[in-house]
Amino acid sequence: MKKMILIACIGMSLAACTATERGAGVGAATGAVVGGVATGNVRGAAVGAAVGGVAGALIGSVEDQPGQCYYRDRYGRRYIDRC
Repeated sequence: MKKMILIACIGMSLAACTATERGAGVGAATGAVVGGVATGNVRGAAVGAAVGGVAGALIGSVEDQPGQCYYRDRYGRRYIDRC
């Protein structure tokens, strides 16, 4: 029961955020879990949270622009263009 209440509270708190903030939050949480599981220590979880947060924010920022997608050119640089 406590887990369900906690999940509901987290879900409601993310409902008021912009797409960029939601993306950063979800990315950071996912990155922390993956980093912690992959390395087995807190440092890995912290690095995973940082990387996931940045990636989630980038993905979430495109969500505010319907019809726009991220692409990479042949040099590895990211750019936004129509899907």
